[in-house]
Order: sequence, then C-alpha cells, then structure tokens
Amino acid sequence: MPRRVWVNALLVLCALLAMFPLLWMTSVSFMAHGEASHFPPPLLPRQATLANYLELFAQAGIGRYFLNSLLLAVAATLLSLAFNVGAGYAFAKLRFAGRDRIFKLLLGALVIPGQVAMLPLFLIMKQMGLVNTYIGVLVPAAASIFGIFLVRQYALTIPDALLEAARLDGASEFRIFRSIVLPLLAPILVTLAIFSFLGSWNDFMWPLIVLTDKDLYTLPVALASLSREHVQDNEMMMAGSVLTILPVLLLFLVLQRYYIQGLLVGSVKG
Repeated sequence: MPRRVWVNALLVLCALLAMFPLLWMTSVSFMAHGEASHFPPPLLPRQATLANYLELFAQAGIGRYFLNSLLLAVAATLLSLAFNVGAGYAFAKLRFAGRDRIFKLLLGALVIPGQVAMLPLFLIMKQMGLVNTYIGVLVPAAASIFGIFLVRQYALTIPDALLEAARLDGASEFRIFRSIVLPLLAPILVTLAIFSFLGSWNDFMWPLIVLTDKDLYTLPVALASLSREHVQDNEMMMAGSVLTILPVLLLFLVLQRYYIQGLLVGSVKG
C-alpha cells in the first residue's frame, strides 16, 4: 500500500511539473499589464481581469485570425481524411501493379524533412497562381505519408474474408468501402482527424511563406506578428497563446478515448 501511494504521488508531481507552464501561462493571461514583469514573477494575478482578451478581440482583430485558422484546420482535416483513408485502404487491401514498391518508396520519403520541400512546393504554387490563397495553404495538408501509413496498418487488421463475402454478394468496391471499411476504421479516423487538425492549427512556417495578405493570416502567424508590435506586453501575448491552445486541448480531451484506441490497435498489428 505505501508503495502504491508513493508511485501515485510521484505521478501527480510529474503531471504538475508538466502542466505548470500551461497553468502559469493561463494565470498570466488574467494579469494586469506589466504585472508578469515583476521579479520574482507572480504565480497568480493580484486581481484577475479579462482586459487582455478584450484587447485582443477589440483592437488586434484576433477573432478574424481565429476563424481563419478554424476554417483551414477543418478543411485540412476533411481533405486529409478523404485522401489518406482512400490511399491507406488501397495499399492495404487492393491489388495493383507496383503496390508494395510504391509503398516502400513512400516510407523512404518519411526520412526527408518537410522543410526541404517547401521551396520547390512554393515555386509550384507560384506557377499555379495559388500563392496568397487558402488553397495554396491546404495543398500540402491534403495527404501525408504518415497518414497513409497509419490507415494502412489499421486496415490490414480487417479480415479479407469479410471483404470477399461482400464482393460475392454483389457489393461494389465503393459500397464495401462505405458500408464495411469506414465503420471498422472509425478509431483510426478519429486519430487521423486529431493529427490533421493539430498539424494544420499549429502550422506556422508554411502559412507564413505562402500567405502575404495580413487579413488571411492564421492565428500562429498573427500572434508572431503581434509579438513584434507588443514586445513588452507579456500578458496579452499569453492571452493569445491560451486562445491558440484551447481549441486543440478541448478537441483532444473530447476524443482522447478514440485517439488512444486508434494508436494502440493500429500500431501493433499488420
């Protein structure tokens, strides 16, 4: 019994240490201007205020950037699900020439950093007239090698006999995919959706490169721009950081059961 108490106490301590930066950031966001600059920095505000949040929405126009990020993240998630799920299922269950060779090439490309492809990708977007458009932002998010791999590994767990029985009953490939495969892939779909949403919401480099119109900025890019204008306003920047983290944190908490299930099952089979 004492051993269990010590283990739980250690876990609670580790959790508090991991959460401390997030908790302090939230606390600072409710402080008055300049209060967080004192030494030593206060842990709690003397008098909590919403002035920083009100200033972000009233003067900095953070609401527009929030909606921009939300629109792009939702669109990127839907595109990612459409392309990655279809490709992952095809690599797992459909037979076509060069399937295994193409998949091995895709796995080999995983070792290439994404930043390496940004310059040629930007030149392609420029040639297509997609610079400074949301379509240009969404193109790299439409499909990912990791997403295809994740879906493929999970789809390998679907019994071939189940698909063959559906074909013998006269079901088309689209009907099989829609009525049989998609329901069985539900845990990995949620996992992939979370990954895609988080990746798009937190993406800073690519929107910074491809977007030039300030009205099109996403929330991370807008906050970086605001930080240069409000270098000493730590409290307002913390409020902006809270607004950036809150949606993805809520999404993860709501869907964490499916997320963990998808990772555990899809990563150990196949």
